[in-house]
Amino acid sequence: MSDKVIHAGDADFETTVLQSDAPVLVDFWAPWCGPCRMIAPALDELAETYAGRAKVVKVDIDQHQATALKYHVRSIPMLLLFKDGQVQATQIGAVGKAQLAQMIDKAL
Repeated sequence: MSDKVIHAGDADFETTVLQSDAPVLVDFWAPWCGPCRMIAPALDELAETYAGRAKVVKVDIDQHQATALKYHVRSIPMLLLFKDGQVQATQIGAVGKAQLAQMIDKAL
């Protein structure tokens, strides 16, 4: 796992994601979710590639249910791209690294 991937929760979501100067790709996931584990290496690579320009943040929905509820997470993996505290793009389900990179590129 990349040390560039940030783990956030209910307590620090606002400061880590909503107040970020850079675009933030948030992965709502759970340890028991197979597709979530499948896209984890791509997220690690994206965190390295975009270091300093964008953030990759993971939120474990089992441990941080308030944040998951706030963003209506009903299916995982669910990825939201935030810019200036607002959701700019949504991706539900496992997709390739290229598609996730496009989400980030549009926000940069």
